Amino acid sequence: MSVKAKICGLNTLAAVRAAATADFAGFVFYPPSPRYVTAKRAAVLAKQLPRRIQRVALMVDPDDAALRAALVEFRPDFLQLHGHESPARVAHIRRAFSLPIVKAIPVREAGDLDAADAYLDAADWLLFDARPPAQPGALPGGNAEPFDWRLLTGRSWKLPWMLSGGLNAKNLGEAVGISGARAVDVSSGVEDRPGHKLPGRIKAFLAAAAKL
Repeated sequence: MSVKAKICGLNTLAAVRAAATADFAGFVFYPPSPRYVTAKRAAVLAKQLPRRIQRVALMVDPDDAALRAALVEFRPDFLQLHGHESPARVAHIRRAFSLPIVKAIPVREAGDLDAADAYLDAADWLLFDARPPAQPGALPGGNAEPFDWRLLTGRSWKLPWMLSGGLNAKNLGEAVGISGARAVDVSSGVEDRPGHKLPGRIKAFLAAAAKL
């Protein structure tokens, strides 16, 4: 069985069409991100995807009003929470909006993985991403930085999980082999500059995932 693949930060028709064989398609509803799209734009783009692809709305520390506003225009299959949302907050969002949740866990060292345990009853998926650089204005994800995949070797949780952070078509096989991931997420690894997806790189990444 091939590794499941998520292409995140889709913001153009060309990129969406290139992602037609992905398992998940992510749209970023976080204005500081160069991959930001409005919910209305995401809805238009998502219509071009095969229905079998799971639509994911990525948000960072959203309040209920922001969630309601986004969901009026765009009805995702999953919400991805990529901020500092507490387990209680994640559980509230999941319950209030009746959507499964992907919770991002920032990782730099082994101890960071312990944070995942608190979300096991609140979320539906975990996503392990590289902890962002400690500098003003750093984005919570999409920084083209990997973490040490060996930290995940032999680890398991009762929830399914994705590997993210610095992945691309060339290093995907090594990353999966070391981490044991059965689902992967890419954004910057299929771009030539932040926010600009290259259809050829998207297709190459998906082809690489399909072989694993």
